[in-house]
Amino acid sequence: MERTRAHLLEDIIFITIAAVICGADDWNDIENYGKAKLPWLSKYLKLPNGIPSHDTFNRFFSALDPKQMENAFLQWVSEVAKLSKGEVVSIDGKSLRATKSKDGKRIVHMVSAWASANKLSLGQVKVEEKSNEITAIPRLLEVLALSGCIVTIDAMGCQTDIAAKIKEKGADYILAVKGNQGRLEEDARRVVSRTVAASETTQSERGHGRVETRKCSVYYDLGLMETAGRWAGLGSVIKIESTRYVEATGKLEQETRLYISSLKQDADAMAGHIRAHWGIENSLHWVLDVAFGEDASRKRAGHAAHNYAILNRIALNLIKHEQSKKRSVKGKRLDAGWDNDYLLKILLN
Repeated sequence: MERTRAHLLEDIIFITIAAVICGADDWNDIENYGKAKLPWLSKYLKLPNGIPSHDTFNRFFSALDPKQMENAFLQWVSEVAKLSKGEVVSIDGKSLRATKSKDGKRIVHMVSAWASANKLSLGQVKVEEKSNEITAIPRLLEVLALSGCIVTIDAMGCQTDIAAKIKEKGADYILAVKGNQGRLEEDARRVVSRTVAASETTQSERGHGRVETRKCSVYYDLGLMETAGRWAGLGSVIKIESTRYVEATGKLEQETRLYISSLKQDADAMAGHIRAHWGIENSLHWVLDVAFGEDASRKRAGHAAHNYAILNRIALNLIKHEQSKKRSVKGKRLDAGWDNDYLLKILLN
């Protein structure tokens, strides 16, 4: 209703993003931040009726169409992130665990794309209820500019349609192989056991009381793969044999993982791409949980959880894009909360 409109959309969004950057985790935090920073915010915002209440923030983001938020996010990322040729773009899903309702249903699950070199979240889509990542991944691929990139996805995304979509977007793929694609895993095992690797490399690293060794073998001869024709541009099968030795216990862990790829690169390059995939876990999902408390967020009304997840990713991108301070994400959030000039630098970077 016209007579009840008290706040401007751009004011609400600006206050929210600034508050999230500075450590706010819920609507009450955002209201309190706005009131504490009112003199500073008044320099840049109209605020015709002061700072909105926490209920207003909640109602606004519960009603806001998350597709519009996603579109605005993608448009902004396309301006700040220039993906280089050969950059690894990892795609993976993450559940917002506290969004589960009392009956155990309606948990929010997001599929995100992460640029390894730029260290930026490129976009995300929500997995619809009664669906899964297999249907969400193509929707995410559709809106991303991926030409020249290498897309890595775990076994859930090892689907012929997804491989075809990646090639259609002018990118290459590395897909983890498990028993979810009929005879694909059997075919891949036949290749690595009966043909000679075109390239091999072994890498070792030591840290945190563990010694880990990874051997990467790449196979180009796919003549024994009966299913090869189903995969767009298939060029190789990759085998990763990892051994982890825990010094304190003497425990030895061994694992073999298989991948298919449209690339035909040597083992050093392939091993690097596969290692880069885990950046989405360490630099995005882990940070969202630890620094932003995303797993503990209990926002459930309307589109609130979905929109707040996008806000967290906007804040994380802005923080990571600001490079003048060599601080952790948590440290930069503290600095932004204390120093308005530094917050402005993050917002305008």
